[in-house]
Amino acid sequence: MPHPIKRHESLQPLSREHHFGLLLSWKIREGFRKNIDLKRIKAYLNWSWEKMLKPHIEFEEKHLFPILPPHHGHVKKALAEHRRLERLFEQEDQLEKSLSLIEEELEQHIRFEERVLFNEIQEVASPKQLQLVEEQHSQPTEKSEWKDAFWQSPE
Repeated sequence: MPHPIKRHESLQPLSREHHFGLLLSWKIREGFRKNIDLKRIKAYLNWSWEKMLKPHIEFEEKHLFPILPPHHGHVKKALAEHRRLERLFEQEDQLEKSLSLIEEELEQHIRFEERVLFNEIQEVASPKQLQLVEEQHSQPTEKSEWKDAFWQSPE
């Protein structure tokens, strides 16, 4: 069994946001399992994208990834996956296919960032760089809750 990752304090809020993304993948799976109308799931994904995921990705790309060289293979992989996820979230047709791909690819991407990319960044970042990340990161201020908790619907 792998050891838990000891995440630097300044990166912990980003890891908590990753947890939100993993929950999102689970909620999609639950929606499929319970035969929830795909439009309900997609509406939640659109909200989640705007409120949490898009700002998270923008922060990583602007403040975190530049700690590594731009040609770094894992940074290039993460950037490509960000673009792919953005296209999937913006897709409005072929809902079943796009939701299924989001569910799979979002989880894989988060696990890659947590297990590989964040560890590499944490190893090479200076204390000043980590402090800047912490100072520049602000939790999303939007506290509203999504009213349609389809993942909790009775079967």
